[in-house]
Amino acid sequence: MVPFWKIKPLSEMTREEWESLCDGCAQCCIIKFEDEDTGRIYHTNVVCELLDIYHCTCTCYAERSTLVPTCLTLNPELVKELSWMPPTCAYRLLAEGKDLPDWHPLVSGDKNSVHRSGNSVHAKVVSARDIDEEDLPDYVVDEDE
Repeated sequence: MVPFWKIKPLSEMTREEWESLCDGCAQCCIIKFEDEDTGRIYHTNVVCELLDIYHCTCTCYAERSTLVPTCLTLNPELVKELSWMPPTCAYRLLAEGKDLPDWHPLVSGDKNSVHRSGNSVHAKVVSARDIDEEDLPDYVVDEDE
């Protein structure tokens, strides 16, 4: 049987199919800054205060966009516009006509394969609730170009 993500466009997926595409990497939960002059995105190693950094899951998923107004609810149109989405993100990969990687839980059958592959934020980040907001620039991890 051909997996649904290989035959259905993102716009035709059921809510359950759409949600299952999330690999649980939590890279989209990383706090980022945009240089207003250049448009460059700078990544930090700080994640949203709602993220359980051990399991890489949102502790208030259903209310996330209300509790954190900067949290985006992805949809097929928005995925195409967000250049800062990680290149390994299933939504981005499928929107670009690519397939899911072997470590994706839908392919591997193991929800922890994303962590073992090193593609999640597991053990790499700190929570925004543990730092002062004015210190966020000190947590930028991008190398200067």
